[in-house]
Amino acid sequence: MIHTHFNRASFFLIMLCLCFVSNALGQSRSTSGIVQSFDKYRLKALQEKLFLHLDRPAYISGETLWFKAYTVDGDLHKPLDISKVAYVEVLNAENTPVLQAKIPLSKGMGNGSFILPFTLESGQYTVRAYTSWMKNFSPDFFFHSQITIVNTLKNAEAAAPALQNREYEVQFFPESGNLLSGIENKVAFKAVDIVTGKGIDFEGELRDEEGDIVAQFTPAHLGIGHFNFIPKAGVQYVATLRVHGKEVLSKPLDASLAAGYHLKLLDNGPETINLTLQTVGMPHEQLYLLGHARQIISVSEDRYVGQEAVTFSVPKSSLSEGITHFTVFNSKGQPVCERLYFKRPAEKLLVEAIADKDFYANRDKVKLSLETSGSGTKSSVPANLSMAVYKLDAFQQAITTDMGTYLWLLSDLKGTIEDPDSYFKETLQHTDEAIDNLLLTHGWSRFAWKDILDNKEPVYAYLPEMDGHFIQGKVTKISSGIPVSNVTTYLGSPGKHIRFYNAVSNMQGEFRFEVKDFFGAREIVVQANNAKDTTYSFQVYSPFSNRFASQKAFGYNITSAVEPELAQRHLEMQVHNNYFKKYTNLFKAPLVDSLAFYGIPDDQYLLDDYKRFKVMEEVMREYVPRVMVRKRRDGFHFHVHDSPHKAVFEEDPLVLLDGVPVFDVDRIMAFDPLKVKRLDVTASKFLVGPHLYNGIVSYATYNGDLGGFKLSPHALLMEYEGMQLEREFYAPTYDSEAAKSSRLADFRNLLFWSPNLRTDKNGKGTVEFYTSDLAGKYIIVVQGLSADGKVGSKILTLEVKQPI
Repeated sequence: MIHTHFNRASFFLIMLCLCFVSNALGQSRSTSGIVQSFDKYRLKALQEKLFLHLDRPAYISGETLWFKAYTVDGDLHKPLDISKVAYVEVLNAENTPVLQAKIPLSKGMGNGSFILPFTLESGQYTVRAYTSWMKNFSPDFFFHSQITIVNTLKNAEAAAPALQNREYEVQFFPESGNLLSGIENKVAFKAVDIVTGKGIDFEGELRDEEGDIVAQFTPAHLGIGHFNFIPKAGVQYVATLRVHGKEVLSKPLDASLAAGYHLKLLDNGPETINLTLQTVGMPHEQLYLLGHARQIISVSEDRYVGQEAVTFSVPKSSLSEGITHFTVFNSKGQPVCERLYFKRPAEKLLVEAIADKDFYANRDKVKLSLETSGSGTKSSVPANLSMAVYKLDAFQQAITTDMGTYLWLLSDLKGTIEDPDSYFKETLQHTDEAIDNLLLTHGWSRFAWKDILDNKEPVYAYLPEMDGHFIQGKVTKISSGIPVSNVTTYLGSPGKHIRFYNAVSNMQGEFRFEVKDFFGAREIVVQANNAKDTTYSFQVYSPFSNRFASQKAFGYNITSAVEPELAQRHLEMQVHNNYFKKYTNLFKAPLVDSLAFYGIPDDQYLLDDYKRFKVMEEVMREYVPRVMVRKRRDGFHFHVHDSPHKAVFEEDPLVLLDGVPVFDVDRIMAFDPLKVKRLDVTASKFLVGPHLYNGIVSYATYNGDLGGFKLSPHALLMEYEGMQLEREFYAPTYDSEAAKSSRLADFRNLLFWSPNLRTDKNGKGTVEFYTSDLAGKYIIVVQGLSADGKVGSKILTLEVKQPI
């Protein structure tokens, strides 16, 4: 398709523009080959990051989960207007999707919702999100967030684990990947409760084979910390953990190596960091150090390393913000060890939200003043924001993932990270050390160095959906199941808006249709030209990824202590669903072009304006002069007048019924014309995808449902869920005394949700909403992103008091 080729070219041009921002320092001839290979790779490996702002961390069945999607480029964190569809799923503990949706994106942003069904079991669930392009990379890069869902119609506590029989797990992570004998090694550790997945407090000892203690250690934060010791060659070391004085776990460390590479990182304060490179049992050689953050090269140096260690002093000013990967390569150009360092972002989006009162009454108006600015310059910055206001109690805690924490830290680390926002709190002692321990225990790379250094051309199975959703599948032979290439496959979706697509299968028998403005649940028909060949079978793929990240959801732990809150929440849900049910499924009408794909036809016939015939042949012969009807031995044929050339096409045109192609004219001639509302004729050649048609004759029934027309038995007819329609958030307004005195109960615990707030050019904005009948403390969570990639958030509380 000409249109598709243009988009692909535009996409890779955008990648080039985004990626030419390398600020490599003093490349030497020795490192130039590594740097060139890295640059070549990153020019073809644009990274998308996707963040979801969820309205709350905990729900009960019957409530609605709301979310806002922010898509940014992985290098600069600017809104990225490439993908037009985000895939959002709710996964249970077994990674089985229980809810799925395709969310339309515009200018890198979109929003959606899920009504949580009563069929769900109580437990811990994972919300994940990604784009088609992101499916080319590890699913660990998808957005993940843990939520709690309780089904109050079932026994919520029954699903909780037995906490009295706890099991623990500890992992050890040497600073350079392996323990090396004879030198001091820094070893990070992470100890968790297997049931809850949360870090534990403990006292640890490391003993040698003689039982002598060589190190004692305790976690610095959430079960994570480090210790230092000098391992001896051939000695087995065993770590023992005690919780409340009771031994709970014993685990041997991996054996130390007699030869290898060691990279030690030391933070020297506000100006520099030192990277000390040392070898053990290795020949003297030239070693190379490469530092990069988000695929932007910042450090490139080489040194000759002999018996003595060498130290690289790296100015912090030369490093990009976020996580920098320092990788050491040996003289053969092979990566031998890696170390991560985190530089806090200096430029943030400062979000201020000021309430107009200290506290509020029931059904009272809340007015918030919003202001966004840059942290460095304090100048006003317009921003795109999302905001949730929900009630706090023992069940619903103030736990949320900050977008800045996610983009700068979580999105580049592996595994499940407990309370990630705590690493950015000023109240956390030794915060930089805690982050360093986190990097040692969760560090990773978004790519394989071997593929880069071998100049292996990246192969991408999934294209970015830059204009619309891709419906993809495969065509095979019915008799053998063998994929068939070079088969023109057609997709139609019966409806009042004429939709028609075609594609040619590739060598693997796969086809791809790019469908635009395809919303809601619809029937689709996939077929080939069954007038020529009826030996094909069709399969449509699910667009959702069947690969899952290695991280695990934290254990589900709901006890009788929160039963009063759950009972109250159940009542609130029932009241809201009973009294406000009619507002649950209000949707914003999407901006969809209602014009058929062929535009304005040359002729259009509204058949109710004419005398109605009972036979289609009479309709065509009497009313449609541009279409000549001919009957031969093999049946009826249409010949459309080629108006631009004042001739007649010799071959049949494209014939459609409600957007579904009909290849046998006899069948359309046998169709009841009283079921046809409109007939369009395009009297010229028309290009659709890879094919040129000799005119178009398009029939439309009254309801757009084919009017009982029987499809070919060789066609695939199936229900297909298109992009999700945007559900409107409803909250009552109490702007009059009559409304305030209404006896209709208002038990909303989610007072407000808006995914599309904006501050103006002066960074100003206002929000208004009303409280409900529920007194208590409420939390306001604002997340936001500016056009230049500044990320910020604001959390504050408001109190609603019952009248005395």
